[in-house]
Amino acid sequence: MADETIYYVGDPMCSWCWGFAPVLDAVKAAIPEELPLVYVMGGLAKDSDEPMPQETREYIQGQWRLVTEQTGATFNWDFWDDCQPRRSTYPACRAAISAGLQKEDAVATMFEAIQRAYYQEARNPSDLDTLTALAGELSLDRDCFAEDVVSDEVEQLLQDGFNVRRSLGVREFPSLVYKNGEEQTWLVKGWASKDTALRMLEEVGIPLAV
Repeated sequence: MADETIYYVGDPMCSWCWGFAPVLDAVKAAIPEELPLVYVMGGLAKDSDEPMPQETREYIQGQWRLVTEQTGATFNWDFWDDCQPRRSTYPACRAAISAGLQKEDAVATMFEAIQRAYYQEARNPSDLDTLTALAGELSLDRDCFAEDVVSDEVEQLLQDGFNVRRSLGVREFPSLVYKNGEEQTWLVKGWASKDTALRMLEEVGIPLAV
């Protein structure tokens, strides 16, 4: 499987990615250990210090309701009262990348920690203080993380990821793309059920553990 890779393209602050989390866990459990699953940060919203406009709040809240209706995922609505929302997801994307600089598997761990903080604990992942606190909770080096997350190196890695996303043709989050050499196959484009995702894995000939 040297030339085979599955790319997961998403954003830690994408509500549909939160709804997809159990499906992604099932995919990870099903695929062979030697088949890499690479996280690519999609980047929903650029850096901003501006409070989220009311129209945007209403749109995102509507998406939360849709995600719950379709996937069963739950949300902590205290976020909208307890936090000052900003339409800025790039810091969260950089946080996942920064965690990966310390431990390779920490990209996924941080991605998931940000989702829990945002959607379950009503904490704001647009704030660097929240992200640095999460790094500490994951037993990462907080000081190193705080330097990395605002560094030119991590910004370049973020942009490199955007280039990967473009090369894959991904426009919807979450997406799963399987590449075997130069051949590319869509597994998931936007949210999909566990059964659909596993069926697609089988259709491209990936031996499943379940």
